[in-house]
Amino acid sequence: MAATTETLTAERILEATEEVLRRHGPAKATVVDVARALGVSHGSVYRHFRTKAALRAAVSKRWLDEMSGVLADIAADGDRDPEVRVRDWLAALFEAKRRKAGDDPELFATYMVLSKESGEAVGEHLAELIGQLTEIIEAGVASGAFAVPDPATEARAVFQASGRFHDPGYFGLWQRPEADDDFEALVGLLLRGLRAS
Repeated sequence: MAATTETLTAERILEATEEVLRRHGPAKATVVDVARALGVSHGSVYRHFRTKAALRAAVSKRWLDEMSGVLADIAADGDRDPEVRVRDWLAALFEAKRRKAGDDPELFATYMVLSKESGEAVGEHLAELIGQLTEIIEAGVASGAFAVPDPATEARAVFQASGRFHDPGYFGLWQRPEADDDFEALVGLLLRGLRAS
């Protein structure tokens, strides 16, 4: 095995793992394949990730975290009107998922498999997203734009109601011609439900 001159980092391993998963799929990709792609021994990979399952979970978490940053920025943007923040946040989530599915369908299919294995990472990700929505809805209540008794409950309801536009199980519907109109209709309905009377 050829020695690499670059320092082996967890990030480099995760990047290589994505490439290996894209090429071989989740059923056939191995740690040995990842090590070969990096030009190191599989023991070097195991020094960063103790098991194949840990490596796969880290890849899933990395993918989920890529989305969270943009969404967190929208949630924290107190200069935006709360209704605009809800709309922008939902639109950014939908677009990120649709882009991942459309731009790299092989890797997206892989992530669908990995997400089933990585229940804890997915659960943490969903809690983080609902927390961001809660933050926006709380700001809306504080400003008088929204009139809801429990922002956390409403945030969960908004997230669940919009699932068709971010749950990977619906990715086949995201490219349909009516998808954008359906999304706008749903967001309008959700915002009307949050507004102060």
